[in-house]
Amino acid sequence: MTSQPEPLLRAVDAVVVRVPSLEEGLAFYHDALGHEQLWRTDTMLALGFGDSETELVLALDTGPETDLLVESVEDAVARITEAGGTLVAGPDDIAVGKVAVVTDPFGNRLTLVDLTNGRLRPGG
Repeated sequence: MTSQPEPLLRAVDAVVVRVPSLEEGLAFYHDALGHEQLWRTDTMLALGFGDSETELVLALDTGPETDLLVESVEDAVARITEAGGTLVAGPDDIAVGKVAVVTDPFGNRLTLVDLTNGRLRPGG
């Protein structure tokens, strides 16, 4: 009997939505819907999803996408490609760690993120 491998995908790190401006996104998701702002850069900002660790990221230049949390992006890319998936982009360094985009054997795009540098925090 073969043992089952450890699950690769640990959690949803972020749901990314594209907005025309960060101010318009804030007016809707923060002011009208009540989501707390967690961090902001020039092109993105994150809001909290209640008591979840998952972030709602408003972005000017990417999205929509769902970022999936993995322990190590490089290890995840290796497992996915060995299992029949394809590397589309990355791995690349980002502020929180690494990111890569892969497709599964069925053509679904998966954005993989690891938090080796830790999550961004207010003011970050």
